[in-house]
Amino acid sequence: MTKRCYITTPIYYINAAPHLGHAYTTIAADVLARHFRGRGRAAHLLTGTDEHGQKIEDAAKAAGKHVIDFCDTTSAKFRDLWKHLDIHVDDYIRTTEKRHEDKVQELFALLLKNGDIYKGRYEGLYDVVSESFVKESDAMKGPGGVLLGPDSGKPLQRLSEETYFFKLSKYAPRLLEHYKANPDFLAPKSRAAELHRFVESGLEDISVSRTKVKWGISVPGDPGHTIYVWFDALINYWSAAAGAEDLWPADVHIVGKEIFRFHGVIWPAMLIAAGLPLPKKVFAHGWWTVEGHKMSKSLGNFISPYDITAEYGVDALRYFLLREMPFGNDGDFSKASLVKRYNAELANDLGNLVSRVSEMVDKFLGGRLPTKPPLGEDFYTTAVAKRTSEISAKMEALDFCGALDVIWEVIRSLNARVNEKSPWKLAKEDAKQCELVLFDLVWSLRLVSGWLDPFMPSTAAKIHMQLGVRLFPDALTAEDVLAGKTQRPGLIQKGPVLFPRKV
Repeated sequence: MTKRCYITTPIYYINAAPHLGHAYTTIAADVLARHFRGRGRAAHLLTGTDEHGQKIEDAAKAAGKHVIDFCDTTSAKFRDLWKHLDIHVDDYIRTTEKRHEDKVQELFALLLKNGDIYKGRYEGLYDVVSESFVKESDAMKGPGGVLLGPDSGKPLQRLSEETYFFKLSKYAPRLLEHYKANPDFLAPKSRAAELHRFVESGLEDISVSRTKVKWGISVPGDPGHTIYVWFDALINYWSAAAGAEDLWPADVHIVGKEIFRFHGVIWPAMLIAAGLPLPKKVFAHGWWTVEGHKMSKSLGNFISPYDITAEYGVDALRYFLLREMPFGNDGDFSKASLVKRYNAELANDLGNLVSRVSEMVDKFLGGRLPTKPPLGEDFYTTAVAKRTSEISAKMEALDFCGALDVIWEVIRSLNARVNEKSPWKLAKEDAKQCELVLFDLVWSLRLVSGWLDPFMPSTAAKIHMQLGVRLFPDALTAEDVLAGKTQRPGLIQKGPVLFPRKV
């Protein structure tokens, strides 16, 4: 049985509606999955929602809803957004589903039986906002010496309660051994080094249950305890793969940098303790700020993806988020930057190129597909096709920005070639040479549209339609193009402007 490429996003906490940060992660995962499918490899994309914990219960009360009704409504907002953003999800898991709850209790019971989970008492700091326990050494000091959460910046509570602990300290040597043997397990390398140092400094056993939080999954055999929301949530990747022998382990968990420690330290330790295979890679991307400020409810600067797509379109948003900064870095979102890239790269570079080529074929060849040049002729498409392996390598390294750099290098070279070869002059002086030049431009653009398909599926389909390729299931490969395969070829046809300029 051939293993499917199993790609996951975090499951999103539903105490509020989805925003640009959620869209960023999920679009990246979709782009990667589409790339693999376009290369002929089966891919499986999992996303979903994290629906347990005190914050969810509080948010439901504030909304005047029963907690499960609140979960149903809010989770649906995430599912609807993914459809709107043209994200193809293979599975959508909710932590309130029985299939998940059963597997959480199964894993908890296994670790309890093995002695890797034991009952004790927690004395220490707790961050209500991030629902995480905080070591005193990690807390920040606020005004008057008040201890604040390192991520939330909010005052910490000091707790004392009975709890179950997971023996995380036991697995520090095994984790370090795994990191060393699998140098690509944690990525990017700059963030991996931080986790290495964290584990090397020594791990402490962590609390994995609460007695004062009722909205969650109960501990097997001890219903007075609720399984800690993070322990519960991490298991979703495994619970969603239950019964599918061609899925586990995950090929890549794509997460935000704020939860890298949970996914790169706690989750693999849980899997080692349970005797389960570890994911092949955990990749932590950076944060988006908005015009220099971190997105936050208090500042009121959360960006709704719907607001962006209403003005610029879905594909422009998908493109911009993965073009503006290298995946893994932090970046700043501004309308000015979006408009600049939209006009310069989408409207001018790509849109104008497609329009010029389709118009010239329509005008000079009556819309007929240009014929393939004889062997030995200057065949520019061959040089273009050679970039495919370079783009694929960058895509599979999650270097989406780097892949787009290469694609745009080719697009700009094609624009330069139009100017250099001047088909409008050749049409008067050498009709055969005009046709050969247009052949190269058409087939090179078909390759480009195949490369763009994971990023901008709707735009890629429109380009294919304009360039005489009718409905087909998968993007054309470089090999298809060089072999002259078109799958239901039709006339080249002028279409509407792909990206009208914005002001």
